[in-house]
Amino acid sequence: MKRVQFDSKTLPYLFLLPQLAVIVIFFYWPSVQAISSSFYLEDPFGFGSTFVGLDNYADVLGSSEYLRIARFTVFFTVIVTLLSLSISLLLAVKADNVLRGTTTYKTLLMWVYAIAPPVAGLIGVMFFDQHIGPFARFAQSLGWDYKLGLDYYDTGLALVTISVWKQIPYNFIFFLAGLQAIPAAIREAAAIDCRSGFRRFWTVMLPLLAPTAFFLLIINMTYALFDTFGIVDVVVKDKPANNPITLVYKVYMDGFRGNDIGGSSAQSVILMVIVFVLTIFQFRFIERRVHYG
Repeated sequence: MKRVQFDSKTLPYLFLLPQLAVIVIFFYWPSVQAISSSFYLEDPFGFGSTFVGLDNYADVLGSSEYLRIARFTVFFTVIVTLLSLSISLLLAVKADNVLRGTTTYKTLLMWVYAIAPPVAGLIGVMFFDQHIGPFARFAQSLGWDYKLGLDYYDTGLALVTISVWKQIPYNFIFFLAGLQAIPAAIREAAAIDCRSGFRRFWTVMLPLLAPTAFFLLIINMTYALFDTFGIVDVVVKDKPANNPITLVYKVYMDGFRGNDIGGSSAQSVILMVIVFVLTIFQFRFIERRVHYG
């Protein structure tokens, strides 16, 4: 492999400088600020701060409300990730088998990805609204008194459904690209060796999609933890007491609505640690089962 040669030793670092600056300004510096603020009880108007040590962490971890939100966040992340991956994989397999109208079929499945999360949340609210929403009307016809924004479980169902619907197109694009990248010779050999379509997909096609699936697993878990903020913000309608919310929305509520800078910073640090441990677990244990061709 031919190596790139630079006339100056400092030139490669100059090329890296813009990206490094973005990382330092928008990631490392806020992280350091959050860690520092988590040890202080800060005045919301910025007139002073008092060092309290680990009291903010003790208050957060000892709060029954925070633990309830943490349990919902875990459930929400797992369900959204599994449903988004499984449904999008099924749609990608079906799209890969379509011979006519493939462009229209793919466009209809991918256009949702262009919608911003708050807009997706607004569309979902209209769909689940108990007065005008078609799902609410269908539920009422079955005797289910569906109440978005008032019932904890009804709101949770809407959050999961909207979040999955928003993420499916992203996964679909990558799964479809992975399927179409499989050589025709492998497909023909698999068709000869495995008469069953399901067995052929499970033993031949799916292992070849393992690198794509592993990448999407990380992306989808990150999406469920962080990128669904806009959806949660629209759906709960500023009534988090009656509705399920995620940990990242809890940070926003306590920091920007409750003016608890120290407590929200402690929650941010806890969330960073959780994501860090989760990432290490994924790359240490799950990636071992992934085979790159």
